[in-house]
Amino acid sequence: MQTTHLGQTSMLPHSPEAATLDYVPNPRPGRPYLVRFTAPEFTSLCPVTGQPDFAHLVIDYAPAETIVESKSLKLFLGAFRNHAAFHEDCTVGIGERLFTEMKPVWLRIGGYWYPRGGIPIDVFWQSGAPPQGMWLPPQDVPGYRGRG
Repeated sequence: MQTTHLGQTSMLPHSPEAATLDYVPNPRPGRPYLVRFTAPEFTSLCPVTGQPDFAHLVIDYAPAETIVESKSLKLFLGAFRNHAAFHEDCTVGIGERLFTEMKPVWLRIGGYWYPRGGIPIDVFWQSGAPPQGMWLPPQDVPGYRGRG
């Protein structure tokens, strides 16, 4: 197992494309189980105004041969702080990159974005149908209700 970040001092990458995601062997191969990462303070930039956008991300996946190393995932997600992209591009791009590189059995991502222009935007992507018999807890992120 060779990792870029684990046990090392790592700087925040200047862009998501420059970020290195590390993958380690699945400690329970052949057993169906779900891994969930929650990033309640995800940020990126609006590509039109340059203003910050905020989201609560929930990433669920059923691992195959590897799992994503959490420090590298944290640095990858942090690299979006200075990345200008629409909500849809950020959310789907994160899911597709993880799915392409890690090759899990299944992956889904929910991007629960705070309002931009008075309209909250939620974006969802999954790699396909979830594995049969897998327990899929709801993401339980409430829709935006404002103050009231």
